[in-house]
Amino acid sequence: MDDRTKPAIKGTEHWTERDGARLFLWNKVAGDPKNAVGTVLFVHGSSMASQPTFDLQVPGRPDSSAMDHFARHGYDCWSVDMEGYGRSTKDRDNNAPISQGAEDCYAAAQYIWKLRGKKPLLVYGISSGALRAALFAERHPDMVARLALDAMVWTGEGSPTLAERRKKLPEFQSKNRRPMSKDFIRSVFDRDHPDTAERHVIDAFADAVCALDDSVPTGTYVDMCSRLPVVNPEKITVPTLVMRGQFDGIASMEDLVKFFEKLPNPDKQFAVMPGISHASFQQKNYMLVYHILRGFFSQPAPVYQG
Repeated sequence: MDDRTKPAIKGTEHWTERDGARLFLWNKVAGDPKNAVGTVLFVHGSSMASQPTFDLQVPGRPDSSAMDHFARHGYDCWSVDMEGYGRSTKDRDNNAPISQGAEDCYAAAQYIWKLRGKKPLLVYGISSGALRAALFAERHPDMVARLALDAMVWTGEGSPTLAERRKKLPEFQSKNRRPMSKDFIRSVFDRDHPDTAERHVIDAFADAVCALDDSVPTGTYVDMCSRLPVVNPEKITVPTLVMRGQFDGIASMEDLVKFFEKLPNPDKQFAVMPGISHASFQQKNYMLVYHILRGFFSQPAPVYQG
């Protein structure tokens, strides 16, 4: 089937609520969602909303949008703006901690189940979104078919990024939101290893992030600097993929290996992604990231003996 005969990818906006907060969901699917090979929920990180992260459109960069890529391969793709980000509620008196983000994931999953039917979801989270997704899976394993944790951190031991961030912890604790700027987005790509992402992609990403937010909540930063670990790997019972960028400074390899060893489900994988720093889908090697993730999501279920 060539591109002229493939179903067009359709994007639609949806809304749900969690304890009085309105949450924005974005859906991308090609053709009838009843025919989808699986339903994916993408969970964003601390400093950017869902659409810039997962549906970034960059001219001349094929499949720049992860949602478009997975939709083309038959998946029903969803993302959700956590409270305090993007198009979701931003005016309430909280700093949107990780635990609240896990409840936002639950509210999104409930909405998707109501619309599409009660089938466990394929869940991908990046950075603090990995922690939100992991905590959601810990609390609601019946709703998660497979869990992918990218740019994950567990205890924070040996993390150069968190060591630097802790220097500003009192400031983060003193307020609910921190300013967001294009310069800050650019710094995310420069802090671990230079030249892992193309400058025009970084600029497009920064433009998209700052078009939605000039500030973001502090809750995930406070949690990651002072309250780790916030998830218990021994209680994450679903099949799990841990994805670690070669140059990512958010967690040490030792920290992630210890987390991985404690995951009880034998259906688990640990992938080191060469040439990747922190923001995987915006890297030069983004197609490698897609390949790893699609392989995990499309893996046949094991047949157990005895």
